[in-house]
Amino acid sequence: MISIEGEMRELLNNALDDGFYCYVGTASRDGRPQISMRGSLSVYDGETLAFWERSRRSSLDNVNENPHVVIFYRNPDKRFNWRFHGTATLHESGEVRDRVMAQTPQPELDRDPERTGIAVLIKIDTITSLSGEVLQQREG
Repeated sequence: MISIEGEMRELLNNALDDGFYCYVGTASRDGRPQISMRGSLSVYDGETLAFWERSRRSSLDNVNENPHVVIFYRNPDKRFNWRFHGTATLHESGEVRDRVMAQTPQPELDRDPERTGIAVLIKIDTITSLSGEVLQQREG
């Protein structure tokens, strides 16, 4: 079972304010990897992460072709290194998009003054440490 709660939830939601970006890894249909920093990552619910996709470049193309993603969070001060593996869905309009935009940090929204971004939700299947230890895994 996946449960992004407590300190993990707080650290992820405050990553940008704490000076840490999260890294989102995607891959194209043919397996070409791509990684990007995200200052807009947040916890959507206890088993789902979200970010505001404002650039509409290779990450978005990759998610359209291959929804499997990994998110890496590193906090050297607390010595936390977490990888969140999951499946992404895109939300170009509606309640989900509005909610993700509302929880996106203002500095990230300021980089999208026209609010043309897309909400990306990632349903988490597995959370691992940097060494590969499975910390949490979805049942079934």
